[in-house]
Amino acid sequence: MFVDKVKVYVKAGDGGDGMVAFRREKFVPDGGPAGGDGGKGGDVVVEVDEGLRTLMDFRYKKHFKAKPGENGRPKNQHGKSSEDLVVQVPPGTTIIDDDTNEVLADLTEHKERATVARGGRGGKGNTRFATPANPAPELSENGEPAPERYINLELKVLADVGLVGFPSVGKSTLLSVVSAAQPKIGDYHFTTLSPNLGVVGVEDGRSFVMADLPGLIEGAHEGVGLGQQFLRHIERTRVIVHVIDMSGLEGRDPYEDFEKINEELRQYNMRLLERPQVVMANKMDMPGAQVQLEEFNKKVSEEVTVYPVSALTKQGLTEMLREVANLVDTTPEFPMYDEEEKEQRVVYRYEKKEDPFTISRDDDGAFVISGDEIEKVFKMTDLSRDESVNRFSRKMRHMGIDEALRKKGAKDGDIVRLLDFEFEFIE
Repeated sequence: MFVDKVKVYVKAGDGGDGMVAFRREKFVPDGGPAGGDGGKGGDVVVEVDEGLRTLMDFRYKKHFKAKPGENGRPKNQHGKSSEDLVVQVPPGTTIIDDDTNEVLADLTEHKERATVARGGRGGKGNTRFATPANPAPELSENGEPAPERYINLELKVLADVGLVGFPSVGKSTLLSVVSAAQPKIGDYHFTTLSPNLGVVGVEDGRSFVMADLPGLIEGAHEGVGLGQQFLRHIERTRVIVHVIDMSGLEGRDPYEDFEKINEELRQYNMRLLERPQVVMANKMDMPGAQVQLEEFNKKVSEEVTVYPVSALTKQGLTEMLREVANLVDTTPEFPMYDEEEKEQRVVYRYEKKEDPFTISRDDDGAFVISGDEIEKVFKMTDLSRDESVNRFSRKMRHMGIDEALRKKGAKDGDIVRLLDFEFEFIE
């Protein structure tokens, strides 16, 4: 089975907790704090493995969690940082954030990597909080909570040449004749249900990779038939071979087929029509094909070169493959995404900074504090120690939460809720 799109969950490792400890050695009075920092959590990294061809493995495992960092230890020993969790994907995989649809990475080269979730930093041990005013602090930090997200992995096959056309026009037959690939061939529509790749050799020793893609029909760009499921694979090809059935056995007009397929390519992605296109008039060994070809040539533009071919008898294949090889040699790779435009958007786009906290009211009248920044500070606070709680209170005051609660109408004794923790507001 060919799997080319999956949704997976990834979570980086949380940072290890810092430790509260003191030196206790013989003949060393007033040893002072000796609590080590926690280790960094592991990142989740996506890496290309050229030995893979599909995303099949992700059908059985869709959750990936990196290990957290180790906690700090006594004697100022820092906790060990965890190793990164490496997820292997085939070449041609695009990583997209599920929530924002932002393209995170486009991986094509062997061993190319992209970090999709970074591990949390380790919490500080009490050694870090020692000051002349407080030389023996009983204060430490919990590890930083790591991010989690859903990402979509989309595989777009890496081929120099892509075959497009209506079902049953002879694409699979062509690939089987010009390469060692053995795609399924049948006298019915949608025989090909997944892309097939084959290496095509030309007489002069040149070679290129050709992809037989499932047949397209009208409305494919909107998902009709196999639609967008396989249109995405055309995006990476440098040359498009447009296969047309000149026999007319299906009852369709070859010129109308030609126009409809090009319209589907245009509707799906305007840049697909920038690629050079070779028009292959197939099934020329069938009766009436020559008449259809003459009518077709009258309707198409003079700029379009049509190659009469019979994939079954190999008639006309040599000349067409030579032209395709020439186009592959002279056509540069088309970038999947316009990097310059992307950089400009990043530089000049104004992004409003998210508020560090928001305050709302629950049905029971309690004030609810929420926000990524305040929740992160809360999770990194060791609530079992008074000094840590006092430090958290000072941070809340510094962020302006006390004043914001007063403006919302909070009075002495009112309940304030932050995640699962509740406390009283005191004037």
